[in-house]
Amino acid sequence: MARNLDAKCRQCRREGEKLFLKGEKCYTDKCAVDRRSYAPGQHGQKSGSRLSDYGKQLREKQKTRRIYGLLEGQFRRTYAEAARSKGVTGERLLQLLETRLDNITYRMGFGASRTEARQVVRHNAILVNGKRVNIPSFQVRAGDVVEVADKAKAQLRIKAAAEATESRGFPEWLEVDAKALKGTLKSLPARADLPSTVNENMIIELYSK
Repeated sequence: MARNLDAKCRQCRREGEKLFLKGEKCYTDKCAVDRRSYAPGQHGQKSGSRLSDYGKQLREKQKTRRIYGLLEGQFRRTYAEAARSKGVTGERLLQLLETRLDNITYRMGFGASRTEARQVVRHNAILVNGKRVNIPSFQVRAGDVVEVADKAKAQLRIKAAAEATESRGFPEWLEVDAKALKGTLKSLPARADLPSTVNENMIIELYSK
């Protein structure tokens, strides 16, 4: 399966903000964005040229795609599904991204980053309503119970990620038992509960052209 192999810290620096792609490292003084707050590459430190409206929209889409770890085709299909859905397209787009199984696994603290959470899912370590699901793009619905399989509960990386996430707090739309490594999607997140760093309107404008 195709993957984005670009260095995680370079992706954050390219967008000029933390995308939290490296787990706990992003919360320390080793974060590349904190140490070098300019774009990577030979011309990264040059004071930037002003972006056109199209350039701003493209950067917003790329940033959002990188946050959730999707390739272009996957992201475009998710947008198309959001556009077909009832409700506000931008909010539905973010809801679809947030309720992917790999993202829910990350939000519940069963992986230190979305990349690690995706790996946990791929390795058959996650159950949804008691059934093993190893598809990262699987859409979790309100009321679904997501938990770590018994054989995987002893993994130190999962325990460490759960403890770290619990210390920072879980989203209001999730109910999580960090010790049991189990959680429930209480309801679809409202826009106010979703990342404020993402401007979904720019993405809609980009795809509407």
